[in-house]
Amino acid sequence: MAAYLAAHAATHAMATLQRWLVSIGRAHTAQDLPDPTKTELVKTTFKGIRRQHGQPQRQVAPALRDDLTMMLRGLDNSTRSQRDRALLLLGFAGALRRSELVGLQLGDLSFSEAGLTLRLRRSKTDQEGRGRQVGIPYARNNSLCPVQAVQDWLQILTPATPASDPAAPLFRAVNKHGQVAQKALSGRAVALLIKERCLKAGLDPDLYAGHSLRAGFCTAAALAGKPSWQIRKQSGHKSDVMLNRYIRDGRLFADNALDGVL
Repeated sequence: MAAYLAAHAATHAMATLQRWLVSIGRAHTAQDLPDPTKTELVKTTFKGIRRQHGQPQRQVAPALRDDLTMMLRGLDNSTRSQRDRALLLLGFAGALRRSELVGLQLGDLSFSEAGLTLRLRRSKTDQEGRGRQVGIPYARNNSLCPVQAVQDWLQILTPATPASDPAAPLFRAVNKHGQVAQKALSGRAVALLIKERCLKAGLDPDLYAGHSLRAGFCTAAALAGKPSWQIRKQSGHKSDVMLNRYIRDGRLFADNALDGVL
């Protein structure tokens, strides 16, 4: 195992090697076999690889409210724009990963007077498929309301998909003629969509990606002074460890010791 890691250290990212270790460990545990990833040799080897090859994980720029507003400003009432508006606002408001966005089906949506409830059947940190619910309240500003945007998009989908089909995907491809496909968008398509909208809004598309909506919500909520437990309730983070990265970066200037000194 240690030799295997060392052989791939120069060609694979640390995150990839870490995922391999987790998968191998789980496979052995499931068969009631000793976990080879827990040996001292493997641990020492992995630490050495991290020291020699480890690099800071690339972080995409968070799409904050102002960024989102700029992206939405370039949209019209076309079918594709209606889809993009719903996707951008829902992705931000729900702190959703791109895999969660493309995994949404019509049966996962439930509307009420309070807003929209999403049922996420599976996510990156929920491999057992227990699922969780996310509440999306109506926004005070109608032009930034994710609930209204999704309702508008559903009006377009209705002629193409019977409302009785709960397994139909929410977000799908739209061709240049405005025709809606039956298949769900891919995660890569979401990332490209965000980059395209950033470019048209005058933002640097190289700084943004599929994770920017999720990062944008967490950062914006931290800047607004929301407690971490409240942010995690929306984002689904299991602990403050990963969330603290957003909060720390988001408050670099809000809680800066230099404020008032110079």
